[in-house]
Amino acid sequence: MYTDIHVNSSVGLTRWSSGIRTQQQHSRFILQHIVHLSVLEGGCVSSMGRAMLLQRWLGPTLLSAGHRSAGGRKQTPFTPKLKHVSLFRSPSSRHGMAEEAKKLAGYAAVDNHVQNNQVVGVGSGSTIVYAVDRLAERVRQEKLNIVCVPTSFQARQLILQHGLTLSDLDRHPELDVAIDGADEVDAALTLIKGGGGCLTQEKIVAGCAKHFIVIADFRKDSSVLGQQWKKGVPIEVIPMAYVPVSRTIAKRFGGEAVLRMAISKAGPVVTDNSNFILDWKFEHTHNWKEVNIAIKMIPGVVETGLFVGMAERVYFGMEDGNVGVRDPPVN
Repeated sequence: MYTDIHVNSSVGLTRWSSGIRTQQQHSRFILQHIVHLSVLEGGCVSSMGRAMLLQRWLGPTLLSAGHRSAGGRKQTPFTPKLKHVSLFRSPSSRHGMAEEAKKLAGYAAVDNHVQNNQVVGVGSGSTIVYAVDRLAERVRQEKLNIVCVPTSFQARQLILQHGLTLSDLDRHPELDVAIDGADEVDAALTLIKGGGGCLTQEKIVAGCAKHFIVIADFRKDSSVLGQQWKKGVPIEVIPMAYVPVSRTIAKRFGGEAVLRMAISKAGPVVTDNSNFILDWKFEHTHNWKEVNIAIKMIPGVVETGLFVGMAERVYFGMEDGNVGVRDPPVN
């Protein structure tokens, strides 16, 4: 896979070849260094990007008026023929592209579904950060009256940090729209959520909304669950029940339900509701509606990360800079 990148504008050439005598040699020397810099950046420099760098490094006078050779003869202006150079993209470049895709999806959802005088459910995770950025921007620019209901401690902090109006389901039990991310989305708009541990409050808020809109980057798009997301279905459980629940799930549905352990603390992850999380790594595709209901009936289970028949629309930020839209299939 390939992409175009922008070379950092602070990069400059500090050493010059003393053998350069003509503008053609000068430009070829610059182009070689631009290609070298693109390798360091892990991608490739587009034709437009190289032209901009040449303009900067050769100078406007040099490019527009020509220059004199060592013998004093004025040469005609030289315009280099720039060819597209394609190089393999590094993991860091792919990460940057994913972040841009998250931003595209978040902005699209807020622009298309948030209106004045609405109560908005604010989801959790890395993608929702961009949606809240855009929501706050619109509130400032358009003087919108928006009330926000969070799905987690993280969402609450985002709302407060952006100066948005914070509320809760006690005061606003019915929401106009809820916007949230997803760990994976299949062709039927069934979601796996809860990678960040907020699945229960996310599902409650989504269930209270007239419209539930999902935002994600291209990596979360799958034809079937488990195609992209390999960490399993999160299941929130009462702490004392995690062992019997994990055994029951494995026995009835196969696979393995593993207690999620914390990274920056000793012991397991503890949710905002003071519960534990099991990650069920299933072995094959199931009827997710039936499985979701069956797991929730196991004593000790609080909620699952399966969101079945809830999402009204999903916005995917794509690698090419576009936004893909998926609606539920028509039965």
